[in-house]
Amino acid sequence: MAKAFGDFARRLIRYTSTLENTRQAAFNPPSPAKKDDVLKFGILGAANIAPLALIIPSKSHPEVIIQAVSARDRQKAEAFANTHSIPEVKDTYQEILDDPNIDCIFIPLPNGLHFEWAIRSIRAGKHVLLEKPSVSNSTEAEILFRLPELSQPNAPVLLEAFHNRFFPSWTLFRSMVSPADVVNVTSHSMIPWWATSKNDIHFNYPLSGGTIMSMGTYNFTSLRLLFDAEPEECVSCDADAYTDGIHNKCDYEFKAQFRFPNGGTGVASSTLNGESILKPSWVTVETREVVVPDSKLPTSQEKLQKRKLTLNGMIHGVFWHRIDVHDSFEIRNNDTGEVIKQWEENKSHKAYTFKEAGGKFTDLPGDTHWMSYRYQLEAFMNRIKGRPTQEWVGAEDSISQMKMIDMAYRKSGLGPRPTSEYR
Repeated sequence: MAKAFGDFARRLIRYTSTLENTRQAAFNPPSPAKKDDVLKFGILGAANIAPLALIIPSKSHPEVIIQAVSARDRQKAEAFANTHSIPEVKDTYQEILDDPNIDCIFIPLPNGLHFEWAIRSIRAGKHVLLEKPSVSNSTEAEILFRLPELSQPNAPVLLEAFHNRFFPSWTLFRSMVSPADVVNVTSHSMIPWWATSKNDIHFNYPLSGGTIMSMGTYNFTSLRLLFDAEPEECVSCDADAYTDGIHNKCDYEFKAQFRFPNGGTGVASSTLNGESILKPSWVTVETREVVVPDSKLPTSQEKLQKRKLTLNGMIHGVFWHRIDVHDSFEIRNNDTGEVIKQWEENKSHKAYTFKEAGGKFTDLPGDTHWMSYRYQLEAFMNRIKGRPTQEWVGAEDSISQMKMIDMAYRKSGLGPRPTSEYR
């Protein structure tokens, strides 16, 4: 999935003429002077997602330096380091962990290697930024996020890198929704067929591949966030998957339906074999009818509202996003139930910064060219430095996320991804 994300983001910048100059600055951000108390990152693997997810965002963060990289292929690591001006190349991942000069570890390895190297990093006393999905299944999640080392004083910080959750548009979108009133959430994402290949890592079952693991995990977390609850049941999960060799049981598209505690329904779908034209991911929320206080109405009448909201571009909001709000109103007679008046209102919103998102977060730092990865890095560093964060993905959150993924895979008949033997 890393290659697909890296390639598609660059194609957006290169070929979409409607992108403003500020979006181009996302890939070429200003570089302020580094502070004396910088933290140094080591990257495990010369992954395609690393520039987008960490290297570019680090350029505009005054407290972050990318110090070292290692890969299974030394020549690949050296080429990667040269391209991205990384000072050191290590022979092995463990050599990075053993280096006292390295404070933080970024793990963009294939899914099946997340568990082992996250544990090794934490036991080495390093802070860990861990690419999503955090691990291969909920068994691994329970072990990783409840490691004794994480509950000790001055414990390392561990964050599952759900970068899109840190973007201001999500903050604004969620502020428009009362989870108790949500009756339905539908979320969809896609990657065009030309951006993927059957031989890519995300179709490798021993390495915990599959569309639910790669793109679907974004859709699942959107359902969980908007219901502000965990699903009680996966009602259905229809998945199309390969059936041969290492690709066996790797889904290339799926559609799953979940039941939530308030009786609401969540539907998630995604494909890594989509149509040729790239379309933004989206999530739509529908709420029940609620009474809206209106002091202008006589006591014999009440105003009711139903709301439908859609966040377009829910994953990479800096390139393009829009929040569409459709409200349906009625004025009714309390005694007879007679509908006196009906009308609809439509509005759209954007929020590239927390100032635009409004609410209690207006003073938080940010700029129109900040990608979701840059906002995520800000939160990660704030947590390490003991400063408040506007958003966080905690241990129980990540465990619940993997339980939902397992739930869907079981319902699909493909089964959860394999568990690592590392302990």
